[in-house]
Amino acid sequence: MKQEIKADEQLLNEEEVIKKAQGNPEHFRPLYEKYFRKIFLFILHRVSDKESAADLTSQVFLKALTNISRYSFKGLPFSSWLYRIAVNECNDYFRKNKRVRTVVLEDTIANSLYDELFENEARDELKSKLPLVFDRLKPEELQLIELRFLESRPFKEVAEILGITENNAKVRVYRILDKMKQILVSRLPKK
Repeated sequence: MKQEIKADEQLLNEEEVIKKAQGNPEHFRPLYEKYFRKIFLFILHRVSDKESAADLTSQVFLKALTNISRYSFKGLPFSSWLYRIAVNECNDYFRKNKRVRTVVLEDTIANSLYDELFENEARDELKSKLPLVFDRLKPEELQLIELRFLESRPFKEVAEILGITENNAKVRVYRILDKMKQILVSRLPKK
Protein backbone atom coordinates (compact mmCIF):
# COMPACT_ATOMS: atom_id res chain seq x y z
CA MET A 1 0.00 0.00 0.00
CA LYS A 2 2.81 2.43 0.91
CA GLN A 3 4.60 1.66 -2.38
CA GLU A 4 1.44 2.48 -4.35
CA ILE A 5 1.10 5.82 -2.56
CA LYS A 6 4.78 6.60 -3.15
CA ALA A 7 4.48 5.67 -6.84
CA ASP A 8 1.39 7.89 -7.17
CA GLU A 9 3.25 10.77 -5.50
CA GLN A 10 6.21 10.32 -7.85
CA LEU A 11 3.89 10.42 -10.87
CA LEU A 12 2.27 13.60 -9.56
CA ASN A 13 5.66 15.23 -8.96
CA GLU A 14 6.81 14.13 -12.39
CA GLU A 15 3.66 15.58 -13.94
CA GLU A 16 4.43 18.93 -12.32
CA VAL A 17 7.98 18.90 -13.71
CA ILE A 18 6.64 17.99 -17.17
CA LYS A 19 4.15 20.87 -17.10
CA LYS A 20 6.94 23.26 -16.15
CA ALA A 21 9.11 21.88 -18.97
CA GLN A 22 6.26 22.34 -21.42
CA GLY A 23 6.18 26.00 -20.47
CA ASN A 24 9.94 26.49 -20.34
CA PRO A 25 12.52 24.08 -21.81
CA GLU A 26 14.97 24.95 -19.03
CA HIS A 27 12.82 22.85 -16.68
CA PHE A 28 13.49 19.72 -18.77
CA ARG A 29 16.82 19.14 -17.01
CA PRO A 30 15.45 17.07 -14.05
CA LEU A 31 13.75 14.71 -16.51
CA TYR A 32 16.96 14.39 -18.50
CA GLU A 33 19.00 13.70 -15.36
CA LYS A 34 16.49 11.17 -14.06
CA TYR A 35 16.20 9.14 -17.25
CA PHE A 36 19.43 9.60 -19.21
CA ARG A 37 21.23 6.56 -17.78
CA LYS A 38 18.19 4.28 -18.13
CA ILE A 39 17.60 5.27 -21.75
CA PHE A 40 21.31 5.01 -22.56
CA LEU A 41 21.51 1.47 -21.14
CA PHE A 42 18.28 0.49 -22.90
CA ILE A 43 19.76 1.60 -26.23
CA LEU A 44 23.21 0.17 -25.47
CA HIS A 45 21.67 -3.28 -24.90
CA ARG A 46 20.24 -3.05 -28.39
CA VAL A 47 23.09 -1.57 -30.43
CA SER A 48 26.07 -2.95 -28.43
CA ASP A 49 28.21 0.09 -29.28
CA LYS A 50 28.75 2.90 -26.74
CA GLU A 51 29.31 5.61 -29.33
CA SER A 52 26.17 4.75 -31.29
CA ALA A 53 24.21 4.39 -28.05
CA ALA A 54 25.35 7.84 -26.93
CA ASP A 55 24.36 9.37 -30.30
CA LEU A 56 20.97 7.69 -30.25
CA THR A 57 20.37 8.69 -26.63
CA SER A 58 21.11 12.30 -27.54
CA GLN A 59 18.57 12.04 -30.37
CA VAL A 60 15.96 10.63 -27.99
CA PHE A 61 16.32 13.53 -25.57
CA LEU A 62 16.48 16.10 -28.35
CA LYS A 63 13.21 14.77 -29.79
CA ALA A 64 11.67 14.61 -26.32
CA LEU A 65 12.65 18.21 -25.59
CA THR A 66 11.44 19.55 -28.93
CA ASN A 67 8.15 17.64 -28.65
CA ILE A 68 7.49 17.99 -24.92
CA SER A 69 4.56 20.30 -25.66
CA ARG A 70 2.78 17.36 -27.35
CA TYR A 71 3.27 15.02 -24.40
CA SER A 72 0.07 14.23 -22.52
CA PHE A 73 -0.01 12.62 -19.10
CA LYS A 74 -1.74 9.19 -19.20
CA GLY A 75 -1.00 7.89 -15.72
CA LEU A 76 2.22 6.21 -16.83
CA PRO A 77 5.76 7.29 -16.05
CA PHE A 78 7.30 9.81 -18.43
CA SER A 79 9.87 7.13 -19.15
CA SER A 80 7.29 5.22 -21.21
CA TRP A 81 7.23 8.09 -23.69
CA LEU A 82 11.03 8.23 -23.72
CA TYR A 83 11.29 4.48 -24.30
CA ARG A 84 8.86 4.78 -27.17
CA ILE A 85 11.08 7.41 -28.77
CA ALA A 86 14.14 5.22 -28.04
CA VAL A 87 12.52 2.18 -29.68
CA ASN A 88 11.80 4.27 -32.79
CA GLU A 89 15.35 5.62 -32.86
CA CYS A 90 16.78 2.10 -32.57
CA ASN A 91 14.51 0.84 -35.32
CA ASP A 92 15.62 3.70 -37.58
CA TYR A 93 19.26 2.97 -36.72
CA PHE A 94 18.95 -0.70 -37.71
CA ARG A 95 17.01 0.14 -40.85
CA LYS A 96 19.44 2.84 -42.03
CA ASN A 97 22.62 0.95 -41.16
CA LYS A 98 21.38 -2.51 -42.11
CA ARG A 99 22.76 -3.71 -38.80
CA VAL A 100 21.89 -6.98 -37.11
CA ARG A 101 20.14 -6.67 -33.79
CA THR A 102 21.88 -8.19 -30.76
CA VAL A 103 20.32 -9.35 -27.49
CA VAL A 104 22.15 -9.20 -24.18
CA LEU A 105 20.78 -11.93 -21.95
CA GLU A 106 21.64 -12.26 -18.28
CA ASP A 107 20.98 -15.47 -16.32
CA THR A 108 18.38 -13.92 -14.02
CA ILE A 109 16.46 -12.63 -17.01
CA ALA A 110 16.74 -15.94 -18.82
CA ASN A 111 15.37 -17.68 -15.74
CA SER A 112 12.28 -15.46 -15.60
CA LEU A 113 11.68 -16.00 -19.30
CA TYR A 114 12.03 -19.76 -18.89
CA ASP A 115 9.68 -19.69 -15.90
CA GLU A 116 7.13 -18.20 -18.27
CA LEU A 117 7.89 -20.65 -21.07
CA PHE A 118 8.31 -23.94 -19.24
CA GLU A 119 7.62 -25.45 -15.86
CA ASN A 120 10.00 -28.03 -14.42
CA GLU A 121 12.03 -28.41 -17.61
CA ALA A 122 15.78 -28.79 -17.93
CA ARG A 123 16.55 -25.08 -17.69
CA ASP A 124 20.26 -25.27 -18.55
CA GLU A 125 19.56 -27.21 -21.70
CA LEU A 126 16.86 -24.75 -22.71
CA LYS A 127 18.95 -21.69 -21.86
CA SER A 128 21.63 -22.69 -24.31
CA LYS A 129 19.00 -22.75 -27.07
CA LEU A 130 17.55 -19.30 -26.37
CA PRO A 131 19.86 -17.45 -28.81
CA LEU A 132 18.63 -19.77 -31.57
CA VAL A 133 15.05 -18.91 -30.66
CA PHE A 134 15.76 -15.17 -30.69
CA ASP A 135 17.27 -15.54 -34.17
CA ARG A 136 13.98 -16.98 -35.39
CA LEU A 137 11.83 -14.14 -34.03
CA LYS A 138 10.85 -11.13 -36.09
CA PRO A 139 12.27 -7.80 -34.85
CA GLU A 140 8.87 -6.66 -33.53
CA GLU A 141 8.42 -9.97 -31.68
CA LEU A 142 11.86 -9.71 -30.13
CA GLN A 143 11.09 -6.15 -29.10
CA LEU A 144 7.97 -7.26 -27.21
CA ILE A 145 9.83 -10.04 -25.41
CA GLU A 146 12.64 -7.66 -24.49
CA LEU A 147 10.33 -5.01 -23.09
CA ARG A 148 8.25 -7.49 -21.14
CA PHE A 149 10.94 -9.85 -19.82
CA LEU A 150 14.38 -8.30 -20.27
CA GLU A 151 13.24 -4.83 -19.21
CA SER A 152 10.54 -6.20 -16.82
CA ARG A 153 7.97 -3.67 -18.00
CA PRO A 154 4.28 -4.09 -17.13
CA PHE A 155 1.94 -4.72 -20.05
CA LYS A 156 0.44 -1.23 -19.73
CA GLU A 157 3.85 0.35 -20.21
CA VAL A 158 4.80 -2.03 -23.04
CA ALA A 159 1.60 -1.01 -24.79
CA GLU A 160 2.35 2.69 -24.35
CA ILE A 161 5.93 2.32 -25.60
CA LEU A 162 4.84 0.44 -28.72
CA GLY A 163 1.68 2.46 -29.37
CA ILE A 164 -0.71 -0.48 -29.02
CA THR A 165 -3.45 -1.39 -26.56
CA GLU A 166 -2.61 -3.19 -23.34
CA ASN A 167 -4.79 -6.11 -24.41
CA ASN A 168 -2.99 -6.30 -27.75
CA ALA A 169 0.37 -6.32 -25.96
CA LYS A 170 -0.75 -9.27 -23.79
CA VAL A 171 -2.10 -11.24 -26.73
CA ARG A 172 1.03 -10.65 -28.81
CA VAL A 173 3.39 -11.59 -25.96
CA TYR A 174 1.57 -14.85 -25.26
CA ARG A 175 1.48 -15.73 -28.95
CA ILE A 176 5.22 -15.09 -29.17
CA LEU A 177 5.80 -17.22 -26.07
CA ASP A 178 3.85 -20.03 -27.73
CA LYS A 179 5.98 -19.63 -30.84
CA MET A 180 9.13 -19.74 -28.71
CA LYS A 181 7.92 -22.91 -26.98
CA GLN A 182 7.35 -24.56 -30.34
CA ILE A 183 10.82 -23.56 -31.55
CA LEU A 184 12.43 -24.80 -28.33
CA VAL A 185 10.56 -28.08 -28.30
CA SER A 186 11.42 -28.74 -31.95
CA ARG A 187 15.11 -28.17 -31.16
CA LEU A 188 15.26 -30.39 -28.08
CA PRO A 189 16.89 -33.77 -28.59
CA LYS A 190 14.41 -36.64 -28.75
CA LYS A 191 14.57 -38.98 -25.76
